[in-house]
Amino acid sequence: QVQLVESGGGLVQAGGSLRLSCAASGRKISAYAMGWFRQAPEKEREFVAGINKGGDTTVSTDSVKFTISRDNAKNTLYLQMNSLRPEDTAVYYCAARFSVSDTVADRYDYWGQGTQVTVSS
Repeated sequence: QVQLVESGGGLVQAGGSLRLSCAASGRKISAYAMGWFRQAPEKEREFVAGINKGGDTTVSTDSVKFTISRDNAKNTLYLQMNSLRPEDTAVYYCAARFSVSDTVADRYDYWGQGTQVTVSS
């Protein structure tokens, strides 16, 4: 199975940018569809972006300013976040599943521990 570790979160001012990374070990991420989700306090985990094994991507309508990418050679998934707003504050998680990427969190097989992103106004 694959182990996932997110990094790159932190505190940023509104309008700023961050790039999150999700380093995988145990198996190659090329075998999986990958996704980014986020969860704000007292809210459900929500889909941010997904990328299939072939590289095609899906981004939620609330996250059109985000770009998901994968580097199979580095076994790492990325999320570039631009024009951040306070409502983007959440814990961000990466996830993997054997089939195609999906917007439903419960359909993913493996999860990282999350990285906190805080956007100040």
